[in-house]
Amino acid sequence: MIKEVEAENLDDAPDVDFPHQDAAPGHVHPRPSPDTDNNPALGKTRRVTVEEVEDEDGMLFPNNRRYFEPQPDAGWALHEGETSFERYRTYQEEEGEDPWSSFEDAEEWDLAQWLVKNLGQMWTDKFLKLPITQNRTKVSFHNNHSFLQCVDKLPHGPGWSCKKVAVHGNCEDENGEMLQEEVELWSHDPVECVKELIGNPSFKEDMAYSPAKAYADRAGQDRVIDEMWTADWWGEKQKALPEGATIAPIILSSDKMSLSQLFHHCMALLLQPLISAGNDGVEMVCADSWVRRVYPILAAYVADFPEQCLVSCCKENRCPKCLVAANERGDALNAAMRDPESTIDILHRCKISQHPPEFEANGLRAVYKPFWADLPHVDIFLAFTPDLLHQLHKGVFKDHLVKWCINIIGEDEMDAHFKAILNYPGLQHFKKGISSVKQWTGHEHKEMQRVFVGLLSGAVPRCVFNEFRVLVVARSILDFSYYAQLQIQMTESLEALQTALTVFHANKDILKELTVREHFNIPKLHQLTHYVQSIMLFGAADGFNTELPERLHIDFAKDSYRASNKRDYEEQMACAYLDWLLQQPRSKSAVGLTKCHSNPYNFNADSDMDSESETPNLPATEPLQATRVLAKAPVHPHQSIQTIITAHGATERIRATPETLPSGQKPGIPARFDMALIADRPCSLNLHTLEGIFFSGFSAVNFDNTQVRAIFTLPRQFGAYSRALAYVKWFTPFKPPDPSSRMRQVSRSTRQLCCNAAVIHIDEIVRPCHLIPKMGPTVDLRLRSGNAYEVANDFYFNKFIDGEMFCACVISN
Repeated sequence: MIKEVEAENLDDAPDVDFPHQDAAPGHVHPRPSPDTDNNPALGKTRRVTVEEVEDEDGMLFPNNRRYFEPQPDAGWALHEGETSFERYRTYQEEEGEDPWSSFEDAEEWDLAQWLVKNLGQMWTDKFLKLPITQNRTKVSFHNNHSFLQCVDKLPHGPGWSCKKVAVHGNCEDENGEMLQEEVELWSHDPVECVKELIGNPSFKEDMAYSPAKAYADRAGQDRVIDEMWTADWWGEKQKALPEGATIAPIILSSDKMSLSQLFHHCMALLLQPLISAGNDGVEMVCADSWVRRVYPILAAYVADFPEQCLVSCCKENRCPKCLVAANERGDALNAAMRDPESTIDILHRCKISQHPPEFEANGLRAVYKPFWADLPHVDIFLAFTPDLLHQLHKGVFKDHLVKWCINIIGEDEMDAHFKAILNYPGLQHFKKGISSVKQWTGHEHKEMQRVFVGLLSGAVPRCVFNEFRVLVVARSILDFSYYAQLQIQMTESLEALQTALTVFHANKDILKELTVREHFNIPKLHQLTHYVQSIMLFGAADGFNTELPERLHIDFAKDSYRASNKRDYEEQMACAYLDWLLQQPRSKSAVGLTKCHSNPYNFNADSDMDSESETPNLPATEPLQATRVLAKAPVHPHQSIQTIITAHGATERIRATPETLPSGQKPGIPARFDMALIADRPCSLNLHTLEGIFFSGFSAVNFDNTQVRAIFTLPRQFGAYSRALAYVKWFTPFKPPDPSSRMRQVSRSTRQLCCNAAVIHIDEIVRPCHLIPKMGPTVDLRLRSGNAYEVANDFYFNKFIDGEMFCACVISN
């Protein structure tokens, strides 16, 4: 159990830190420091200790706890302070204002929010002048002008500044002078932005002020890495700063522009304040109302491949992180990393016409003053983080692996295999195959990955030489993709991530032998070699996905333009709409955008700008109970699936619904009888972390496969029996994994030539699962998505259906 005790002096704390139950990502208890006098906050800290408690089976059960090794010379609190948010709230209380001022109340605030988000200024003015609005709604603002005056009265964050930048062209005007144009650079002071964020009370429970190494075991052998404060970069940078310093890691993101010199010049102007702040530190009031000396340092840069090349000043036929040769990017090589100091020196010598040979050898482009040259403690080449969306989902998987496999088995057969995939809750069914998809997004790429290995198993014609190696190539790429997407990484998972890439390189030549591919000198494929290093340095790759900045591009660029009057829109976008967005009330769901999703196995969160919005945070599942009581009528009828998930905590669903025949203009609905894993006794699973998978020993092969045909309770004439029941059809126990796909096989179970069925308690159902019929090179014409469980006899157990099942099957194998 966990105890909390007041700690007046932590000088005698042991070197091994205090383990605690799986805290929220990013939350760190204040760290002890060798010098308590210099860190008065320590008098108010609480030390957390853990007592091991035996579980029901008599085994010691860690219960997802981690063991932290803190860095005590970081994140010292200097003295108490007051955040700007606290000062403004005090002012409102003294003036008798409510939190919604300068609007009348919460309802008027909500209306104002709707107007800004959905209407431009012209339509806002027309709406507010409608008689029904003025006579019945009676808001405090009567036209667009008075509405904007209310917006202007809201407290503002860091102010906007506008700099004029002259761009000189290479063409002459009619007077023979070189053409030039002035462009505007609108920006916030980045140091002021850091002050705003680090002092926001909404982030108090999710803020880390110092790094710590996390372990899954008390001996400190099995690292656990999720957010940046648990990775290596922060701790290494801390050694170069004064004792007690607090690092504020800066994460940048940008989209590619064609003018390299202009980009670097504007970025240098934008980030100029970070130079002195990164060298000397700045005292800031933090979210916990303690003042710390904060050093804002550029840590990570989120960008796709062309943008990375622009930032690193290298050509696009080279790697922006390392010095691998242009024609060797398809090999499993460990090339030397690029060095910032030597790169700056080479660019400088090139500028003064010394023509250093390293300029061409390193594949550099003529950017003589990179914006990162003067930023302290920055290694821009290490800062580039994995891009799951463009490198994995769209790049290696869709643009390469899928095309290779289509060339081998044929487009028609690939479509037929996708059409026959069995239905599963939340799984996209490509009912017309994939060749007819016109617009691809990251969502479709990931949906394909969930079934691709099982679909491909047996699809490669046996006449193909070494056909099993084709499946090994596909499986290794999918293994790599699933390990890379884990939001919590461990020593085992990082080793498995590297092993998957090694297996791919060991078997990729089969594609050359089949004349599917001439070479593997593919930039996005080479980038995978840097994933393990980046995760070790900065944390789980999911935290640096390009989906979030692309989503923000919609909010801060497209939506803000629509909210303007389309004249002099730059100033309106910067000074009105964006400031309004920054002042909206921050709820926990909004804070969640800066954190890992609650469910680290939800791999559908990142997508292209045109795809679905970000998946909301899901509450952790409660342990399964031994008794279920079903109401005759639902308490909350007609709820959407999304509402059931977000409002009621349901993270999984199992359907047992009969066919609905067409009625009038309403189409019929096919029957849905989902597969499920069944336990032989009630069990408690809360497997929202890779740690949970390993600690609980959850293994897919410890359960039985069934198809749920009905869920019911006994009628009253059978007595007062409140437990809900399910009628299920059994499948056979798992067979050993297929050596190529590593997927286990099951078959329909029979007893005396009849279907093997039973009635069970629904608390024996652990979770849904998915099977893929063994289809072979040619799909049986009778096989359809709706009848595959009846037509087919042999199936692959699909470990790729979601991340939790993937990890469980890894343990099983």
